[in-house]
Amino acid sequence: MIIDFNSIPVTVVPNMRGGEKEVHLRKFENDLGKIMRGKLIPGASIGMHVHETSSEVIYILAGQGKVLYEGEYLPLTAGTTHYCPKGMGHSLINDSDADLEFLAIIPEQ
Repeated sequence: MIIDFNSIPVTVVPNMRGGEKEVHLRKFENDLGKIMRGKLIPGASIGMHVHETSSEVIYILAGQGKVLYEGEYLPLTAGTTHYCPKGMGHSLINDSDADLEFLAIIPEQ
């Protein structure tokens, strides 16, 4: 299977999971999980949430920001990856003055 994110329309999600501002997403989804290419504009975030039935891998494509995971803020830059196992919670934050672009893989377990 090939997923061409360039052919998937962008969905703008305001205050995703209680976060700040908006997230721009191109999303592929089926019963087995989700794969998303996303962009957090400066000052935007995806609010704290727990992965009850899935895990999540977030690979940073461009920009920089941080993730709140287990009560600690961890820095993210292009080329780094954050892993949130099933049952754990996290929040993705763009605290920079440039866009934060990422690829998120969320397999249902």
